[in-house]
Amino acid sequence: MEEMEYPENDEHVIEAIGRTRVVIRRGQVVEVGLPAIEDCPLARRFSVPVETMTPEAIRANMEARIRSFGMCTPGREVVSETDFVLFGASELMMEGLRSGLLDAAVLACDGAGTVVVSTPELVQGIGGRMSGLVSTTPYPAVMERIRAHGGIVVFPDTAKIDQVAGTRVALERGKTRIAVTVAGAEVSEEVREAAPGALIIAVHTTGLPRDEAERIVAVADIVTACASNTIREVARTRALVQGGTGVPIYALTPRGKALVMAKLSATRIPLLVRGGPLPEETGQGPSPLV
Repeated sequence: MEEMEYPENDEHVIEAIGRTRVVIRRGQVVEVGLPAIEDCPLARRFSVPVETMTPEAIRANMEARIRSFGMCTPGREVVSETDFVLFGASELMMEGLRSGLLDAAVLACDGAGTVVVSTPELVQGIGGRMSGLVSTTPYPAVMERIRAHGGIVVFPDTAKIDQVAGTRVALERGKTRIAVTVAGAEVSEEVREAAPGALIIAVHTTGLPRDEAERIVAVADIVTACASNTIREVARTRALVQGGTGVPIYALTPRGKALVMAKLSATRIPLLVRGGPLPEETGQGPSPLV
């Protein structure tokens, strides 16, 4: 990757694979914490697999992302039409925009912070390649690419991550079928209050205490299980549809179910669909559940 100019206080903080704290500065991984889990079937399927959940393996994966699409650099690519998983949050939102179930998605992007997106390839280019963004540094070049594809950068000066503010901006721009990715119970509840009609997708749930899992399930439309034992326990009381068995997602409302079913309808891969009690596990999920 060609040499780039970085702001003086350049820094990005990610809670990555296994809820591992990763810090990136000037295109270099400078800190990798200890993962909260020992194994993840999804991580083993990455283009640079994390076969063993160690700081060294996670560092190698993060460095590969920086090289391949410029994650956390001014060269960040922001568009893609490739499904990385069948039931990922970005994959579901991409299909929602294609099918007309959604007219906007609110998510976070490294180099830009909170963004409002209405084009499928921009949702996937941003969200399909990264998750767990805690804080980031604004890059004008990245924000310009997002705008060129019809996206709105909510905090161009600071790249702040604030999904409630992003939801309000989407509403102000006349969007009525909005999906919002959220991490944590408090922001989930705040988004629901700000936009009662929003479709909330709760992500990054590893390590949630029971009370927070219950609060999220009470307001979200779709929740990703990640390596969360509490989400799996609580979701069984509400789930209408489960997507996947190793690292499943749960649709908790008719709107969430409709989005999952739209994705199933659009996919070209063979499917087995049957009824039964939820959740269903295969024993091939993350280990341990926390």
